[in-house]
Amino acid sequence: MKCYFKKNTEFYYEDRDLALLNGDCLKLLSKIKEGTIDCIFADPPYFLSNNGISVSGGKQVSVNKGHWDMGYDLQQKHKFNRKWIRMCKKALKDDGTIWISGTMHNIYSVGMALEQEGFKIINNITWEKLNPPPNLACRCFTHSTETILWAKKDLKKNHHYYNYKLMKELNGGKQMKDVWRGPLTPKKEKSEGRHPTQKPEYLLEKILLASTNERDICLDPFCGSGTTGVLARRLNRQFIGIDIEKDYLDITIKRMNKEQMTLWH
Repeated sequence: MKCYFKKNTEFYYEDRDLALLNGDCLKLLSKIKEGTIDCIFADPPYFLSNNGISVSGGKQVSVNKGHWDMGYDLQQKHKFNRKWIRMCKKALKDDGTIWISGTMHNIYSVGMALEQEGFKIINNITWEKLNPPPNLACRCFTHSTETILWAKKDLKKNHHYYNYKLMKELNGGKQMKDVWRGPLTPKKEKSEGRHPTQKPEYLLEKILLASTNERDICLDPFCGSGTTGVLARRLNRQFIGIDIEKDYLDITIKRMNKEQMTLWH
């Protein structure tokens, strides 16, 4: 994995097809050699930690995710989005693609930042959650969707990879639409530890199957508990993950090791 990084890069964990870096992605993305990454999945902070309440498992819980999710106003948030997207563009191959998930609280800034930084949006995926938490205030509709933007570099001769045949096959012989339905992350996928915005495995499986080939190198700059990495390993892809929290990287390592044991058996 060291061949993808500049000299003197410090790894939190590394093996033949996995590299984890601990720290601020705005600093660590510059450690990756330019034009080496095939696919990026990013689930950036939504900056929603405002001491409010939500529902999880039928109980009222705080919406606060952590210090990494607090304190940005609109201008700061957009500046942050432009900067990390710009750095991802440098790391991405010219025919590579980037997927970014978010809710209404951040995705519109992300979409504008993508275009400002020289990307062309391929698809606007709507992920419909079949079991969303109820709306406690009862003053608006229940929030049951997230958006996932899929984009490529806006170059004249830029042919991105899309496994159309497989996606059609997985959709019963019909063209797959841009609305994906499924449940929230089940408890069994959180057995090694919890992350407040952990995405379900089926979502990342579909993303990686649609836009990568075996042995491609996938990057997640907001790695969290490592769902992107777990599916990369399961599907025989290579993976680079960055996260500011060591505890979440430790969960990623546990999940990756568990996945490797499953593959061996």
